[in-house]
Amino acid sequence: MPNASRLFTGRLTALALTTGMLAAAVFVAAACGGSDTNTGTSMPRAKATAAASPAASDGWEGAIVTPPITKPRATLIDTAGRLYDFQKETQGFVTLLYVGYTHCPDICPQHMADIADVLKTLPPDVTARIKVVFVTADPDRDTGPVLRKWLDLFNKSYVGLTGTQAQVDDFQRQLGVQPAKKEELGGGNYSVSHAAFVIAYGADNIAHLVYPSGVTKDTWVHDLTKLVKEGWTES
Repeated sequence: MPNASRLFTGRLTALALTTGMLAAAVFVAAACGGSDTNTGTSMPRAKATAAASPAASDGWEGAIVTPPITKPRATLIDTAGRLYDFQKETQGFVTLLYVGYTHCPDICPQHMADIADVLKTLPPDVTARIKVVFVTADPDRDTGPVLRKWLDLFNKSYVGLTGTQAQVDDFQRQLGVQPAKKEELGGGNYSVSHAAFVIAYGADNIAHLVYPSGVTKDTWVHDLTKLVKEGWTES
């Protein structure tokens, strides 16, 4: 896949390949901005393809990422100040992982709100097997209390993780994405450029699916239910 170090607005950009009808799309990571801007860069690890037509009964509606993304082996700090072994604490759960920051004006809160809305509609036997984990790319500002207060605006079950800048940068490298970068805006403010998609891990600690901003509620309901009840299966 070509280098994606271009400047994008705060939404996932799709480069479409058309053969009579749209069959697949190549997704390039985007980023969200700071308090008064909405630009950034990011480098994706893998190519993701997604069928343009609705998924078949045994298919998926998210973007299939190739190669799949292995869950990072990392221990960060949760919002209560405790060590959090990411693999151990999420073992056996469908885990929705997002790396972002609380000062983000658009994509980060939109993802968190969309997922929270979906969780309200899923049956308890499905939601009990899902964990949502938000890892900050801006640990200088996103302390535990700041993360907790922000995440509680969406869903109090969300897990928030922070650490040193080196730790969260290494975490992003394990995902195969370029670590987030600060962009000075003046007046002591800055934006943070970061990969802007949700990574969905199955209970096997492998992610075959990613979700850009703007994914519909029906897509989330379909894929999360399938991931919980069936696990990953090839379409």
